[in-house]
Amino acid sequence: METIHKIGRRKTAVARVYVSAGKGNITVNDRELNDYFSTATLQYKVKQPFALTETEGNYDVTVNVYGGGITGQAEAVRLALSRVLCEVDAENRLLLKPEGLLTRDPRMVERKKFGQKKARKKFQFSKR
Repeated sequence: METIHKIGRRKTAVARVYVSAGKGNITVNDRELNDYFSTATLQYKVKQPFALTETEGNYDVTVNVYGGGITGQAEAVRLALSRVLCEVDAENRLLLKPEGLLTRDPRMVERKKFGQKKARKKFQFSKR
């Protein structure tokens, strides 16, 4: 198996994932997975596609991720890994689709409007 490259996005985070056959090493921005995503929740989100398809420890993963916050980055990596697993084996799609791992979350930050404090919040109104 040659290296497969996919992209995942969430809010403003962009993750480029390179997957090849290996022993299960996951490297994020030249750091260990547990080093980059420190909480157990974020580590679970990244490993979720492998857990659902029962392919943990079969692939070496290299990730370049930038933009957004740490949670958005973890979910961007999850989407990219799900896309890779679908390309490796079409049967994986049937496992990942019902869990919502192949859906690109379209929610973005609403822009700030002029004459207002934020996107929806207004400046304080004084009647007198």
